[in-house]
Amino acid sequence: MSDRTAEERQREIVRAARATGSVDVTALAADLGVAKETVRRDLRALEDHGLVRRTHGGAYPVESAAFETTLAFRATSHVAEKRRVANAAAELLGDAETVFVDEGFTPQLIAEALPRDRALTVVTASLPVAGALAETGTVSVLLLGGRVRSGTLATVDHWTTKMLSGFVIDLAFIGANGISREHGLTTPDPAVSEVKTQAVRASRRVVFAGVHSKFGAVSFCRFADVGALEAIVTSTLLPAAEAHRYSLLGPQVIRV
Repeated sequence: MSDRTAEERQREIVRAARATGSVDVTALAADLGVAKETVRRDLRALEDHGLVRRTHGGAYPVESAAFETTLAFRATSHVAEKRRVANAAAELLGDAETVFVDEGFTPQLIAEALPRDRALTVVTASLPVAGALAETGTVSVLLLGGRVRSGTLATVDHWTTKMLSGFVIDLAFIGANGISREHGLTTPDPAVSEVKTQAVRASRRVVFAGVHSKFGAVSFCRFADVGALEAIVTSTLLPAAEAHRYSLLGPQVIRV
């Protein structure tokens, strides 16, 4: 096992991270038959290439043009943190009457946390969001038409963006695969990026909600600057100093 090249080892590490959602230095060292320091060196190299993000004792994969987690997988990771973030984001509704809810698991949780005792119109590209809200009876749901992406169960392409371009929306709850001060909000798929770009453009207020692991991650397609956001909602797992650096770019940063 240990006679494989660094490139082969690193490819194996990325494959393992993408298959399971994270990797552990000790386990990798045992599986690959190499020293822990060798694995750490591999992880540093992979982080430099934007393929993984290192954590204490391991790493997790960065979503890219070649790799994106499914909605089903997202529904099993950081769930308690995502629910806290979603509940805090929903509290920023204010007097908004028309709301865009993005695709993804955290936005789905935001949709579930929206009040049921007032008239709301929710615009979404997400089939799960539309399904969940349509059952409430109090929320008017406008599902954007288009091609449905299998992994995320959300619509994309010109039908979706054309429909969005005709709206003026009070508030957009936006998700992203990565957010960084330098590159803004990013996502792996150009078709998804176009929908998000149009949603940001159509909305008077934009709130990004995401777990701490999104920060510093950069994906393939940029769709908004941090300065376009009214607020960022995340958890206290994002260090206060880092939250402050984001707030200097314009948005209020809320950690829960």
